[in-house]
This record gives sequence, C-alpha cells and structure tokens, in this order.
Amino acid sequence: MAVVLSYCKPSPPLHRFHRRCGNLWKKQNVRSSRRSSTVTAMFWKSNKPAKVREFDISLRDYPLIGSDIEEPSRRNVISFSVVSSILEIPAAEWDACALDSSEPESYNPFLMHGFLSSLEETGCAIRETGWLPLHIVAKDESESILGVVPLYLKSHSYGEFVFDHSWADAYRSFGGRYYPKLQCCVPFTPVTGPRILIRNNPCKDQVFDAIVSAMTELAAKLQVSSLHITFPSGAEWNKMKEKGFSQRIGTQYHWKNRDYKNFDEFLMDMKQSKRKNIRQERKKIVTQNLKMRRLQGDEIKARHWDSFYDFYRNTTDNKWGTPYLTREFFHDMASKLGDKVLLVLAEENDEPVAGALNLIGGDTLFGRLWGCRPDSYYPSLHFEACYYQAIEAAIELNLKTVEAGAQGEHKIQRGYLPVKTYSCHYIFDEGFKQAIDEFLVRESNQVNFVIKLLHEDGPFKEKIE
Repeated sequence: MAVVLSYCKPSPPLHRFHRRCGNLWKKQNVRSSRRSSTVTAMFWKSNKPAKVREFDISLRDYPLIGSDIEEPSRRNVISFSVVSSILEIPAAEWDACALDSSEPESYNPFLMHGFLSSLEETGCAIRETGWLPLHIVAKDESESILGVVPLYLKSHSYGEFVFDHSWADAYRSFGGRYYPKLQCCVPFTPVTGPRILIRNNPCKDQVFDAIVSAMTELAAKLQVSSLHITFPSGAEWNKMKEKGFSQRIGTQYHWKNRDYKNFDEFLMDMKQSKRKNIRQERKKIVTQNLKMRRLQGDEIKARHWDSFYDFYRNTTDNKWGTPYLTREFFHDMASKLGDKVLLVLAEENDEPVAGALNLIGGDTLFGRLWGCRPDSYYPSLHFEACYYQAIEAAIELNLKTVEAGAQGEHKIQRGYLPVKTYSCHYIFDEGFKQAIDEFLVRESNQVNFVIKLLHEDGPFKEKIE
C-alpha cells in the first residue's frame, strides 16, 4: 500500500519554544541527523502548489513466541496493514477491540466506530483538514483482527489539546521541519482512554508490543519528525516509557460522585462559601425565565441539533476562529450513538438559547461542547448547562464521574477537582528529544506542584482525592 503526500510550507507555530530547552538542542544536531527527504507538511491551507510524493507504508510481520499461544499453527505471526479510512474496518470488529481494551465500567463512546467514522464521513477528520487517517490494523494468520489503532498523519497541531506549537517553533528555528507528524488520538476530543485497542487473547501483551513497533516503523517510513499518543490510559503511558517515548502530564478537572442521592446532598459536602455561590448561580437561571432540559437519544430531534450547531458556531467564531466539526457531524454521530448522547438545552419562551453536549460512558458522563445564541448573554448559564446539569445527570444515572473537558480552574469552586492526564511522544532526532525530555521534567514538577496545591485548598469541607 502507498500513501500520497504533498509538500507545503508549515503553518506558523503559535509560541516560542522554552529558551532553556532550545539552547540544549544545537543546530548541528539537526543537520547531522535530519534525513535528506523529510516530508514537511501536507494539504492544509497552503498558498503554494503542492509537490506530490508517494511513500510505501506496508509494514512487516511480527512473530509471536512463547508458551502463551494456544494455537501456534494459526497465531504465530501478526500481520499489519494501514487503512486510509475507518470505514475499511467492520464496525463490529473495531468496537470489539475497543471494548476488550477497557474495563466494562470504562466503556468509552469516543473510541467506538460510530464516533470516529462520523468524524471522517462528515468531513471533520480527513485529509483536507490536515487529519489524514492512517489507522493500523493487526491480524493473525486466519485474518482475524487482533487490534486496531486510531492514527492520523497531521500537518498542524490543532484539535489535540496537548499543546506542542512551541516544539514545532523550536524545531523549525533550528533548521528542522516538525510537520507532518503522526498522531494517535481521538480527534478534537481530550478524553482519556486506551489508544492501542486489542482483543482479549493469550498473546495480548505481545500484540501490544508489536503494534507499538509497527507505529514507530510507519513513522520512520513516512520520515516524520515524531509520533504522539495523546490522552492514553495510565497503563499505556507507563509502558511507553520503556519503549523510548517521552512522557508528559497535564491536568483536567473531574467531578466525583460520592453516592449522592441528589444535588443538595452533594452541596452539603462543599464549604459554606462555595455552596452559597453555587446556589446563587443556580437561582439566576430561574430569574432569567430560563428552563433547563436534558434530552437523551431519540428525544433529541433534528431541529435540536440544528440549533446546537448554531450555538457551537457562535463559540468557535468568538474563541477558536475555526470550527472543527460540521453540522452533519452532530446528526450522524447522534444517529449512531443513540442513548449514549445527552444534550442539555436552555430554553427561553420554549425556544432553545444555549446547549451543552455530553456523551455517556460506562461509569462516566463526558461533557464536551457548549454554545449560546449569538448576541445574547445569560449570567451563570454556562455554569448551569455545563457543570450543574452534568452533576445532576450523573447522580440520576448513577455514574461515578463527570469529565468536563479541557482546562478551566474555575471548575474547582464548582466541585470539579484536578486530575492528571497523559501523553507520550516519540521524537526521532536525539538532540531534540533530549531538550524535550529536560523540559518535560520541569513541566511535570510544576504540574504536580499545582495539582497538590489545588487539592489542599479544595472546595470541599473534607479533603477529597
């Protein structure tokens, strides 16, 4: 199999690399280690005509060894292929890998074929937007799928939520080309979960090792600067260190259900000042003549999605500049995920004025997107729609956690505490890798320190981990 890439000038990165790290990475290191035919970028908003080049992305087979193989005559070799669309993989096969990779209570809707295929089919995660799918499929000798990996060749760093724009800037400043890069992730979705999806079988550990080797082999064949695995599970993150990946941590804010029977019971765990603030914010919804509704599955009609898309576009126009998701995505995703979709709507005189999108996992409610009607302002509505309604829904559905998305220390006073998130980075240039590793040590120390402080000064009457 071959993949066609095009050369174009990378988009200007957003920030400068940390000076102390950059000084450790000397220009001569790049010149001596950089390959002569590096691909620089692809497809994405180039002002110059693209130069097309074809790369062979066939991957070698990996042998299975040891006494844990029940049927050595059928399962002694793992073969790999790379597909340019998830639609080339049967939904049932992909989902079986995703489900086997998680505990039953950790079912993750974002890893399902329905969510990922909606991103591709509706023009969100495709070549033209800088997300070229190159999913890896592992099979045994009987052609049964052993594992899959959601993988994308990217010409930029947008839509990832693990920020490496400064790395790209440093790489370019010292003569290298950071883009394209390989990205293993759920596009536009900062949610933790397994990234190497493997069926349960006696050789699962060997399949994992073989898939990681196949990923780095593919990255080398494509002559990219790096391979990134963002928001993996903690178990995967720990394994990746042994395989030469640089480790990075980040922070999100999650709400934990302590077997609350209702919202008021949750409030009684809060410090008095925080409890008073939340009650005052919730009262504002009533005084503004707003009605909150939670719709799930078939209760969400096409008109609701059309309204929500308008709200979403208002958010992107005001904050991000470029919408990642299309109107068709919301309709298609909802039709595939069914009751796993929960839409919170705020209505004024029976007309939707704002909304928040959530997906329901095994024991978690995932808060994702928010938007409001243009040219309207409703005090505290964002907190109500995104945080308090999510907490009420989690209590009602007996879910253990609410993951409210990326960033936002303002979530702490509303009951959401900081937790660690993870990412892994395989960087081919040794000089640049050394600089990144030293930067990550300092960054990790800072992140750990901040998390400790935030927990010590948390919003609850008693310390809650």
